[in-house]
Amino acid sequence: MSAVPELATALANADIVHDHTAIERAIARMAARIRNDYAGSVPVYLTVMHGGLPFAGQLALALGARGLDLQFDYLHATRYRGATSGGTLVWKHRPETPLRGRRVLLVDDILDEGHTLATVRAWCLQQGAREVRIAALTVKRHDRCVPGLVADYAGLEVPDRYVFGYGMDYHEQGRNLPAIYALRD
Repeated sequence: MSAVPELATALANADIVHDHTAIERAIARMAARIRNDYAGSVPVYLTVMHGGLPFAGQLALALGARGLDLQFDYLHATRYRGATSGGTLVWKHRPETPLRGRRVLLVDDILDEGHTLATVRAWCLQQGAREVRIAALTVKRHDRCVPGLVADYAGLEVPDRYVFGYGMDYHEQGRNLPAIYALRD
């Protein structure tokens, strides 16, 4: 069994691409747009675990401060399982809230290539969701995304490098860092 790379080593070889203040500002901007788009409704707010948790919590509080109520649930679907490249999607938990006829907001830490989010969005629609939108804290800059998949609400762009912090992990470490880092090439 190989040793897990040290988070301290990663931090020493990474650049901060967005500090905590920039993240907070992006969340506030997203919350204003989402609140306006969902005014008069109570969307099903689906957090994508584990990475989406820090962002989803902060965004939910920002939405509550703006008067938008949410019905919380979560899902856990992963293609990575601790690895740095994705494989087959594995569902660890599906939402228990009935989605038929509901407006759904999927909340995740990053839109990279989008395979997981595309599958989850399709599943929500199969469950009868009236609408499924995506809120992603970060969107990676590249041209490899699933065709037609976009974040309806995107907070920040990140470079096409290995990024971690604020929900995104470095070998299952560093999700709770209050900034977003990118490993140097």
